[in-house]
Amino acid sequence: MIIIDDKSIVKDYFNTTGFDRWQRIYGDGDVNKVQLDIREGHQQTVDKVMGWFEADGNLSEISVCDAGCGVGSLSIPLAKAGATVFGSDISEAMVKEAAERACTELPASARIKFAPQDLETLTGSHHTVVCLDVLIHYPDDKIEAMIDGLCQLAESRVVLSFAPKTPLLTVLKKIGEFFPGPSKTTRAYQHKEADIIAIFKKNGFTVKREEMTSTRFYYSRLLEAVR
Repeated sequence: MIIIDDKSIVKDYFNTTGFDRWQRIYGDGDVNKVQLDIREGHQQTVDKVMGWFEADGNLSEISVCDAGCGVGSLSIPLAKAGATVFGSDISEAMVKEAAERACTELPASARIKFAPQDLETLTGSHHTVVCLDVLIHYPDDKIEAMIDGLCQLAESRVVLSFAPKTPLLTVLKKIGEFFPGPSKTTRAYQHKEADIIAIFKKNGFTVKREEMTSTRFYYSRLLEAVR
């Protein structure tokens, strides 16, 4: 029997059918009602992160690693606001699209670059590490090592979003209202907030700010953990 791991599934999905779907969702073209709802939910999460960073008033002074950058929904606004940005994604197609959008939307002086890398191969040091809407593609037995790696990259802060595991959302997921069908997405995993906070604590981080984004089809818990 051939066993395919979650990382291979995610990489294949976002380089093929998933890329087409999520490129539309993260763009501004016509989409169906479900995709529009997800687009708006994801944008709310991005806006909340940008709101936190802009309130701190030091974006031009820091470096940010956007791990799982997708098509640049966060990376590009961060660079536009003056941050030094490194965006990475497991999908080569996503990274290519992000780089093309950056060339179109940003001045040549913008400090931003992209690379096709998964979380496990990232190295270096950044003031802040952000990882939005990535953990949803991985089960509980994978996320501790992934969050550990993000913490090792971060000098000061990790910002992380995930689909929270609550009784209500578990029921919604089971009856197909949380995620609209296996043919439209990869396997979707929810995670307990207490487990994620415990992993942060083990790595010397404390949760400072938190937010929740809830739309009809998009549920995302956002945490900022600092050293």
